[in-house]
Amino acid sequence: MGSGLTNFNSIDERRFSRLLPEKCRGFGSGASTLTLNRWRDTWSTSIGDITSLLVLGGSKTAEIEGVSAAGSTKESRRYTAVADAELLLKGPSIRRRWPLPKLPGGVSPALISYVASRLIGVKSLVAAAGLFQPPSFPCLMAESPSLGPSECLTTGKAMDRNRVERLWENGVAMGKNFGKPLLLAECVPGGTTTALAALTGLGLQVGDLISSSNQTPPTLLKKNLVAKGLKAGRLGDDPNPKDLLAAIGDPFQPFAVGLLIGARQAKQPVLLGGGSQMAAVLAIALSFIDSSWREDFVKDVSIGTTAWLADELIVPSANQAAFPNLLRKIEYRFDVPLLGLSAGLHFLESSKQVLRDYELGFIKEGVGAGAFTLLAQNNGISCKRLLEECELAVDQLMKGF
Repeated sequence: MGSGLTNFNSIDERRFSRLLPEKCRGFGSGASTLTLNRWRDTWSTSIGDITSLLVLGGSKTAEIEGVSAAGSTKESRRYTAVADAELLLKGPSIRRRWPLPKLPGGVSPALISYVASRLIGVKSLVAAAGLFQPPSFPCLMAESPSLGPSECLTTGKAMDRNRVERLWENGVAMGKNFGKPLLLAECVPGGTTTALAALTGLGLQVGDLISSSNQTPPTLLKKNLVAKGLKAGRLGDDPNPKDLLAAIGDPFQPFAVGLLIGARQAKQPVLLGGGSQMAAVLAIALSFIDSSWREDFVKDVSIGTTAWLADELIVPSANQAAFPNLLRKIEYRFDVPLLGLSAGLHFLESSKQVLRDYELGFIKEGVGAGAFTLLAQNNGISCKRLLEECELAVDQLMKGF
């Protein structure tokens, strides 16, 4: 697979990145002068008329010790999603129902998303699929709240097949009806592990390319959990994508895949805000749709992430950062050119330790932080301004403790 794709190297990356805002980078075989210019136009002229949707999800996979740092305990990870959504919606200076879980390092990426989206006037909708805790804010329900989170992927029976079907169909219907370019973000503790499970189930050998909210991704733990889940699921070599998600997925995945497919059926551009989880959503969609539609399908689909994730070397001896390599694997598997983008924001010069922690490998991405920052930069907000506003937001957040 992938014989029609052109090679993409660091020289191309530097050249194309000159078309983007300060320190932003484009990568993937879909990066070209034409596609980057189209991306810039789409996500600047439409900035006041886009749909921004944050999808919250829950999986009991997150309760396994060491699998996620989106909360220091399994109990705290049960309300991470609603706490992050409240921060995005209300900001750091307003009293919120759910406290942010204590983290090993850093501060919630929802703070970055809040700052960037506020600076450009983007207000987000929130949708929920499989939460442990009921939202305390207006929320689109992708399914009945009574269903709760999915089971741990190691069971091989994470969700009922009918539940996957309903989430998928509800996503397609919603995606068709937005009628605007869609920015899709997520908050799903444990989601990089279910993402690895989905990608592995599709036949992609990417166990060393999947990031984590942990400072050092627990790669071996994730691989072992995924192997156990796929064995228990008894899926065979070429499983139906919906059967695969029913066995080892989480509620966010079928809903997000449906949203992506529905938006593209309506010919709307989609910016997937995230990393491994959004790569998995895209791969699942590509595995499901007819191969004759794939190239047109990805034409106006991009993945936007942070520099911390895009630059991460999960295996120290690797000669390429993990996330661009992950996209390349998906390109070759489905014979399509993909466009990845990373924001230019860094916190090396921050006076706040919780922000400098991002430079040490904590958190890296989440709640669409990279995509929101990309949009802010694409619409004239400098990295210096973003840094200053994030520091101010940290001060406001700490006053509330």
